[in-house]
Amino acid sequence: MQDIMPIRRIDHVRFFVSNAKQAAYYYRTLFGFDVVAYSGLETGNRQEASYVLQQNEIRFVLTAPYKQDHPLSQWLVRHGDGVRDIAFEVDDVERAYSEAVRRGAQGAMEPTVIKDDDGEVHLAAIHTYGDVIHSFVNRDRYKGTFMPGFKEMFIPGESIGVKEIDHIVGNVELGKMNYWVDFYREIMGFELLVHFSDDDISTEYSALMSKVVQDGRGKIKLPINEPAEGRRKSQIEEYLEYNAGPGVQHIALLTDDIINTVRHLKARGMQFIYVPQTYYEEVPKRVGEIEEDLRAIAELGILVDRDEEGYLLQTFTKTVQDRPTLFFEVIERHGSRGFGKGNFKALFEAIEREQALRGNL
Repeated sequence: MQDIMPIRRIDHVRFFVSNAKQAAYYYRTLFGFDVVAYSGLETGNRQEASYVLQQNEIRFVLTAPYKQDHPLSQWLVRHGDGVRDIAFEVDDVERAYSEAVRRGAQGAMEPTVIKDDDGEVHLAAIHTYGDVIHSFVNRDRYKGTFMPGFKEMFIPGESIGVKEIDHIVGNVELGKMNYWVDFYREIMGFELLVHFSDDDISTEYSALMSKVVQDGRGKIKLPINEPAEGRRKSQIEEYLEYNAGPGVQHIALLTDDIINTVRHLKARGMQFIYVPQTYYEEVPKRVGEIEEDLRAIAELGILVDRDEEGYLLQTFTKTVQDRPTLFFEVIERHGSRGFGKGNFKALFEAIEREQALRGNL
């Protein structure tokens, strides 16, 4: 399908949080992001506080409301802290928005231009699954920090070596996966990359199905999960219950050295899913020779998978807020463009162990 945007990259991911200052400290301290910009009372923003965090090509924006009657407050009551916006940098905001709406997207913000002494930024937004939106951003004529309304603020973090966002996974209701796959294909010009059935992703108790869409340039990958029929509540059903509907399940961060990245995260207190040591007994036969030290991989609980193109290493944090919703993946690729199909069963069982501890399996 024609690349109708085209999308240059993920510009930023905006999180709605109850306390942006504390969230910024969390992501700077654990994940090593630099705090690079701020908007709030001191900049004339009377409605909300926002901190912009950056590490290489990854940019997070953490936004919290000042008052209880702000719409953002209602969003937080419903969903808890989570992802509101997966923003795309595009060549032409007005064209991207008008074409998406013409094809059936619901507009969230009509094209607008915001300006200050450093230039102008073009913005628009459309709705996607749940209460998530996609903003379209173009700042070709802007030389300031992030966008108008923000002031530069630099509080350095100690990098953990993550380079860019590899993919962002959404969870939707039973029977809605194909609807949203069609949304990305027909409205945004994405293409179906791969499909995983409940035979691929299942355990004794539960299952899920997943399809991955990507933009025309192959830079942005968005897996979409839905629950499948099972004997007990699946991880997707648990997410949908506690998130009060569809939303972003996890963000995968790409690194060139997963052992170093995970060691840094663990040293700073990040908790990861548990992988039994028996998993590693089969790795040499299943995966073959890899560059990394298998003992270090086993010590850190890192999963390994190989396909016809190469291999990958991946691991997953526990959820990063009280509700069992959003978590992160750390991934390193050696040729493989896949998603660790050979690890699905081990991963699903690890997540189910966490569910059981919460009394939700």
